[in-house]
Amino acid sequence: MFRRTPEPQQRILGTRVPRSDGKILHRQKRGWMWNQFFLLEEYTGSDYQYVGKLHSDQDKGDGSLKYILSGDGAGTLFIIDEKTGDIHATRRIDREEKAFYTLRAQAINRRTLRPVEPESEFVIKIHDINDNEPTFPEEIYTASVPEMSVVGTSVVQVTATDADDPSYGNSARVIYSILQGQPYFSVEPETGIIRTALPNMNRENREQYQVVIQAKDMGGQMGGLSGTTTVNITLTDVNDNPPRFPQNTIHLRVLESSPVGTPIGSVKATDADTGKNAEVEYRIIDGDGTDMFDIITEKDTQEGVITVKKPLDYESRRLYTLKVEAENTHVDPRFYYLGPFKDTTIVKISIEDVDEPPVFSRSSYLFEVHEDIDVGTIIGTVMARDPDSTSSPIRFSLDRHTDLDRIFNIHSGNGSLYTSKPLDRELSQWHNLTVIAAEINNPKETTRVAVFVRILDVNDNAPQFAVFYDTFVCENARPGQLIQTISAVDKDDPLGGQKFFFSLAAVNPNFTVQDNEDNTARILTRKNGFNRHEISTYLLPVVISDNDYPIQSSTGTLTIRVCACDSQGNMQSCSAEALLLPAGLSTGALIAILLCIIILLVIVVLFAALKRQRKKEPLILSKEDIRDNIVSYNDEGGGEEDTQAFDIGTLRNPAAIEEKKLRRDIIPETLFIPRRTPTAPDNTDVRDFINERLKEHDLDPTAPPYDSLATYAYEGNDSIAESLSSLESGTTEGDQNYDYLREWGPRFNKLAEMYGGGESDKDS
Repeated sequence: MFRRTPEPQQRILGTRVPRSDGKILHRQKRGWMWNQFFLLEEYTGSDYQYVGKLHSDQDKGDGSLKYILSGDGAGTLFIIDEKTGDIHATRRIDREEKAFYTLRAQAINRRTLRPVEPESEFVIKIHDINDNEPTFPEEIYTASVPEMSVVGTSVVQVTATDADDPSYGNSARVIYSILQGQPYFSVEPETGIIRTALPNMNRENREQYQVVIQAKDMGGQMGGLSGTTTVNITLTDVNDNPPRFPQNTIHLRVLESSPVGTPIGSVKATDADTGKNAEVEYRIIDGDGTDMFDIITEKDTQEGVITVKKPLDYESRRLYTLKVEAENTHVDPRFYYLGPFKDTTIVKISIEDVDEPPVFSRSSYLFEVHEDIDVGTIIGTVMARDPDSTSSPIRFSLDRHTDLDRIFNIHSGNGSLYTSKPLDRELSQWHNLTVIAAEINNPKETTRVAVFVRILDVNDNAPQFAVFYDTFVCENARPGQLIQTISAVDKDDPLGGQKFFFSLAAVNPNFTVQDNEDNTARILTRKNGFNRHEISTYLLPVVISDNDYPIQSSTGTLTIRVCACDSQGNMQSCSAEALLLPAGLSTGALIAILLCIIILLVIVVLFAALKRQRKKEPLILSKEDIRDNIVSYNDEGGGEEDTQAFDIGTLRNPAAIEEKKLRRDIIPETLFIPRRTPTAPDNTDVRDFINERLKEHDLDPTAPPYDSLATYAYEGNDSIAESLSSLESGTTEGDQNYDYLREWGPRFNKLAEMYGGGESDKDS
């Protein structure tokens, strides 16, 4: 059996046991029972650290046995001497990496390689040494505790860990202590709980604290290892400070014209606390301006904003005094002894004067007036005053946008409203006017007021027929027969309602009227039978009167046609002329058709006359018709824009002429092919160009033998022939010689034949 050395061996003595065959057996001697070795960690020697020795009882010391080691670290970390069974550790062992190793040992016969002992398992356990310091999981802790906490209030717990074996010695026993943070905080040595050590620590004095905690092993004894951590502790706020106004009296100013709701200033009470502990509610608790001003708490800025509650008037009061209170909304009962948690201040508000616009005596005016008043009658008066202490005079005017017809006017000095045109209730029953009041010293300060004028009714309209009545009577009518029921309307509107009376203007032998006393009347016949061929239409004047004062009446005329009716009284045809007219075509329609025909004929005649007027007769009807033509001009020409004149651009640029156009003022007897003239050079003088054109026309047989006047920008020299017109022949004395006409070329041959050698017109 394996045994360990160098521990002293304890043997179990053998005993004799009888066998059944009479022989006595002897028990084998057994070695020590073992299961583990112990080894110190962190061995620092130069040689391998000896672990222990394995030995079998079968080992005779002759080297016939061989020891074999297997398991955790066998052959690398742990080696065994095959002959002696000595076990050594080859390097330093860290218990924190592995606390024990499990191995198996076996002894075999070196020659036969058979085991002489069964394989046994054993453990090598590493003994711990204090080689690890305590460590905290966080380098810096953050904690908080309410200010004013009592001594011993728990803040936070810190815990350090030690990698050493807690079951072996004091290597892992940690003790806590405080290195920094006294005398404000303390720490429990065994638990690491940090607690407050001073009473009434005030956040307003100091808010942040830094505490350093040390953890030391070996129970805190000398030689133990230690580690530290930092704890940042913040004092949280509690409501231990009441609000305080920095001033006992606050002065504010506001214009008297400030509208309701206008903020005029703010007050603020300071509170050393923060957050909800510093929230303040403001209120006005006293003063002579409690009904004129209000205060609103602004949550974001913790200010009390004072606003205008009612309209202000400098002339009525110029100074108001308010007592404003500020109180914490969240009070901690623990600190009532530090209170009261509220404060007050006095706010004085001065009202500043402004130039105010005029003020009317009423917000609006209502005037009632009868429609029959005379023009210029005063219908009412508006009153306004200057509310300022200076009391500037007021000027009144009408906003003409509200009185476009200029029916009313107003006295600028006293505000009396009067009519400038007659009134008519039937046209407009209400007039909505706007009166403007302005200070004379400061016309920009104006005020407007609404004036409602109601026109009262006067009985100035006579009643009339309600509708147009198309009345007829049958030829076979009998006396007392109803032919029409009439009614009336009146533009007036009396208070008691309308009441009409109907009667005939004169006694009528054919018809009569019967008043129904309900604002209607019946027209009845008075005789038996009517003849449309004798009288086709009757005119019946009916008088309609009202009952208001003064009584108004009018006469309406009914046109009663006589018609042929059947036995039931249904109309078939009316008047004798109706028998002659085509069915379905009235006299008005025929007249309209005739007028249309006449208008069309007149249009046709006018169109033909205008067309004939536009036609022009030719200047020359034949070759024998030779005469002087007189062309009369009333102006000197249209200048450059006269398109009928000669284009001077052609003279400046003769190359632009493409062809010779025929004259439009004559009817040529024979059409000649136009001749193209050579284009003059670009720089040809205007005089040369005109001379060339004159020469061409002298040789042109198609040119007319009469004067033609053309206007040129450049006229050239005077003609040697002077004037050939007969207009001046009456002023010439004596006979004239026209033989020189033959020298002027073929163009003047006809004139030469007519005038050459003969007597003048004057002589003849």
